[in-house]
Amino acid sequence: MPVISLDHPRDSSEQAVSALLSVPEAADELGRIFVARGHALHLVGGSVRDALLGRVGAPGAPTMDLDFATDARPERILEITRSWAETTWEAGIAFGTVGLFKRGIRFEVTTYRTEAYDRDSRKPAVVYGETLEGDLVRRDFTVNAMAVSVPGHEFVDLFGGIADLGRRELRTPGRPEDSFDDDPLRILRAARFEAQLGLVPVPELVAAMCSRSGRLAIVSPERIRDELRKLMVAPDPVAGLTRLVDTGVADIVLPELAALRMEIDEHHQHKDVYAHTLTVLEQAMGLEDPPGSAPDGTPVGGPDEVLRWAALLHDIGKPRTRRHIGGGGVSFHHHEVVGRDMTRRRLAALRFPKDVIDAVTRLVFLHLRFHGYGSGEWTDAAVRRYVHDAGPGLAQLNKLVRSDCTTRNRRKAESLARAYDSLEDRIGRLMVEEELAAIRPELSGDDIMGRLGLRPGPLVGKARAHMLDVRFEQGLIGRDAALEELDRWARENNIAPTD
Repeated sequence: MPVISLDHPRDSSEQAVSALLSVPEAADELGRIFVARGHALHLVGGSVRDALLGRVGAPGAPTMDLDFATDARPERILEITRSWAETTWEAGIAFGTVGLFKRGIRFEVTTYRTEAYDRDSRKPAVVYGETLEGDLVRRDFTVNAMAVSVPGHEFVDLFGGIADLGRRELRTPGRPEDSFDDDPLRILRAARFEAQLGLVPVPELVAAMCSRSGRLAIVSPERIRDELRKLMVAPDPVAGLTRLVDTGVADIVLPELAALRMEIDEHHQHKDVYAHTLTVLEQAMGLEDPPGSAPDGTPVGGPDEVLRWAALLHDIGKPRTRRHIGGGGVSFHHHEVVGRDMTRRRLAALRFPKDVIDAVTRLVFLHLRFHGYGSGEWTDAAVRRYVHDAGPGLAQLNKLVRSDCTTRNRRKAESLARAYDSLEDRIGRLMVEEELAAIRPELSGDDIMGRLGLRPGPLVGKARAHMLDVRFEQGLIGRDAALEELDRWARENNIAPTD
């Protein structure tokens, strides 16, 4: 086995490895426990790759994650670490993985293994291996097939992973077709690593992504979802998404995106919706708050997953609503409504959390609400409705509508920017005057029932909806005036108020 001793580097590349691979003392301590019990332990995979790239520990993350491989079986791992670890969990033990927690570090220790998918199975079959070499060769990419022994610090690179990192290339240890047949999810991981790390798949890897894309049909929606979510919050999601579309993978995992590549009509009356969408995504990312920490240390800012998904999906209703009109024009009437429903179905099919689905679909539905504001006809009531309907996603909606301007016409772009500024100024003024973020009727449901002598039911809801309309149209009018308006509404609807 070719190894490089990190303690005695012999050339510049080995010195770089020595400088970058700083192994936590807790990892060496764990390694000494394994060695004392007659087992080997190696730091492997993404832990080694990220150390070489200077990416150990995400900014603001409370813990560090480290992955290890060992010849010890899972039951043996539990036996020799139970008294050492502060916490132990066995959720992944069926796949040979034992989780440990010690001194703010999460350790995942996995028995050497091979795993492959049956043609018709959604779950991998795990077979334990006997050697580190056998474990590394089954890994997805060469950049994840490097290892460092603990506590000996011997660097193992059987497949040229460090050279591929230097060239910013992505390749598999063996034939890519075999790798993708073993685990088709690696097709998505290739696109994710391009978005996340800037590693460009080599031509034979791209060809295998195309030829094996159909294999993704056996992968569970949850695993596909997790890869797509990681891709979307990466530094360059456009690169990964473009790869998915170009290889035909998007036709399977995100067909709504691929469908945006509509043929442009001969009169060029509408934009290339696909190119426009990617531009909107890039512009939305440019409006994200920079990463930082709140006074209590909680991470804030950084990638906004909801905003990015909304930017990507905001126009997916256009292909289904495109109509050719007189003069060679094209219309997309109600594409925001169709797009909202399509977005909800796609994210639900991918098993996204309900709060994320609700937030993204709300933004997709509302992204055209701003249309027409530039001519100045919006009343304060319209602004109030805009804020109310946006709810907690108001800041994201403002960023989305700003990002949706991709015109090259400078005057038009400047005019839209002024209109956005004007709307945000009006929202800010009304926020101060009326506590707009918490806008609600001035009368509660209890107030309505007490005034009109009603029991809980649909009629109370109708009365409350009317009072919310009053709140939109007139702003804060005071309790007495609100009660008078409720009485007037009740008379018109033949509901006699109580004395």
